[in-house]
Amino acid sequence: MAKPTPKAKFSTNTKQAPQAQTNVSKQVIARPWYILWLVIIITIVSFSSSIDNEFVNWDDDRNFYENPLVRDINSNNFWKNTSQIFQSGVIGNYNPLTTWTFAIEKMVWGLDKPMYWHVDNLVLHLIAVSLVFYIVILLGLGWQGAALVALLFGIHPMRVESVAWVTERKDVLFGVFYLTAMYQYIKLKIDAKRIRWFYLTLFFVLSLFSKIQAVSFPLTMMAIDYYMDHKWTFKTIVNKIPFFALSLVFGIVGIYMLKDFGSLSSAADTVQFSFIQRLFLGAFSFIVYLVKFIIPYEMAPLYPYPATFPNYYYPAILAGPVVLYVLYYTYVKEKKSLFFGLIFFIVNIVFLLQILGAGQGYLADRFTYIAYFGLFFIVGYYFDQWLTNRKDKTTLLYSISGVYLMLLMFMTFQQNKIWQNSGTLWSHVLEYTKETTLPYGNRANYYRDKGMYKEALSDYNTAIAMKDEQPQAYNSRAKLFFTLAKSRDTLLLALRDYNKAIEYEPKDGEFRVNRGATYARLEDYDNALKDFTEGLALKPDHEVGYLNRSIIYQAVGNLEASVKDIDSYLALNPNNADIWYEKGRALRLLERPQEAIAAYNQAVKFNNNNTGLYYYERSRTYFGLGDMPNARADYQKSLQYNFKATDPAYPSQLGL
Repeated sequence: MAKPTPKAKFSTNTKQAPQAQTNVSKQVIARPWYILWLVIIITIVSFSSSIDNEFVNWDDDRNFYENPLVRDINSNNFWKNTSQIFQSGVIGNYNPLTTWTFAIEKMVWGLDKPMYWHVDNLVLHLIAVSLVFYIVILLGLGWQGAALVALLFGIHPMRVESVAWVTERKDVLFGVFYLTAMYQYIKLKIDAKRIRWFYLTLFFVLSLFSKIQAVSFPLTMMAIDYYMDHKWTFKTIVNKIPFFALSLVFGIVGIYMLKDFGSLSSAADTVQFSFIQRLFLGAFSFIVYLVKFIIPYEMAPLYPYPATFPNYYYPAILAGPVVLYVLYYTYVKEKKSLFFGLIFFIVNIVFLLQILGAGQGYLADRFTYIAYFGLFFIVGYYFDQWLTNRKDKTTLLYSISGVYLMLLMFMTFQQNKIWQNSGTLWSHVLEYTKETTLPYGNRANYYRDKGMYKEALSDYNTAIAMKDEQPQAYNSRAKLFFTLAKSRDTLLLALRDYNKAIEYEPKDGEFRVNRGATYARLEDYDNALKDFTEGLALKPDHEVGYLNRSIIYQAVGNLEASVKDIDSYLALNPNNADIWYEKGRALRLLERPQEAIAAYNQAVKFNNNNTGLYYYERSRTYFGLGDMPNARADYQKSLQYNFKATDPAYPSQLGL
């Protein structure tokens, strides 16, 4: 078999560019321009079924549509929110650049047009596909092999989770920056332009800010060194020290974020696997990823840990010595394309084998987004070799490849549909696993929010029957009872479930605030105020808690305390016009008209459906101050919004 030789001899010499570099450039230019476009069109068709998908209640909520840094961003607080985004994590993950793109999308598209968010994910994926095509060309494969690698990268069903799930923007975003850094590094080795050090460093840092998975990049650089230079030298290792240092810093930050959020400890506490068992589990996961590369079977958004450690996981550890032998053999025999592809896959998947146990599953299709490039490269290389050495069998090869690619394309098209909404998502998960409560609880939340109360109650009951000690499940079912409450008895059912939630998790402020709202509906204001106060002490950023307590304070006649709570609410969410109006109303009752007018001024800025009311009430306030010109002007403004005066005599009092 012919050795996998590149089209040119590459060098890292900064003084002299390789003599054959122009051959590579000509090879890139010589490719038919439409080949890449054909790959892109096929990828678009494969993912066209994802465009109309909704947001889902699996991390989309916490990442953006319930994340105040994204949800409440506007032109006034843009830079403040941006600063906070880069100083904080989301559910244990530090990927601020990804969150920042969500914030920008919210400002441009809003939160009621998920189609645009899905299109953005797909566009980023298409950019990654294009980069893969050009990277493979630079690494010496012919256009047929490059097209196959790019097509596999584009349409493989294991891509679906990264593209069709908006939260996984971090995959396609970090992937674009990661691949761009790869491209720059390869170009550096071809043309030795020093500026490329700046470019590859910049894009590497951007990939780190997009997803912690980018920490593997220095190892990828070393894999490229071997493939292009046939060796590693002390110099090539030393010049990567800054990149390893960056990876170490971001890795430490990522682990700290996961630990601080509880992701590491919660996973370990749930499954009770020892570190040794996790090594076997990691080996099993590694084998599964290899198998799914060829046969993408049973793809699900969640692969929950088994309740007990299965015996069939133990033989998987044999994958270790087998892989080491294959790497040794390919290295010694100088099968560098095979070695490069395997080592690339290994260094980009090894940190994701859940040996530390972060998260609720031991596998994830999205983890392969970059790692599979190595395996795709191997396929592309041998595809080129077949076309070169077995020209009499090209028809057979094209036929087999075409059928396989069409199958992958169909699977991807269908797989996108499970992300249509939270109902289809969790129903799909339940097709493969019914041993965990998470899918039932999340599907129930979706049913509840859609008004499918019977279905929601059934799922909540199933989840709680499977495991009683679930404070969040009791809290969610209590919300359902609270929503349905048409009688005191239903409110008492909600109260019972909130009591259970607090019994199992007494330090969760949200549970107490929710129970306080139930007491308020039962007109037990003393207990309501007690729960609101205790809940806000535990969770001082709970907007609704301040709002609810302000209502109770108004009900018991404590307007001063009510205004203070409204101010606390507005400090967290200054974009709620109705609450500015409520503040103005309370201040009028407190006979503080100038402050009331200032509050009404904020309310009218939002120009919503109640703006006529806001102008009317500001008019009444001006009237009380004897400011007739402004009173008349505001009243006329209220009429423009088709608001009818609540006091029929008021227009005549204005002399109108």
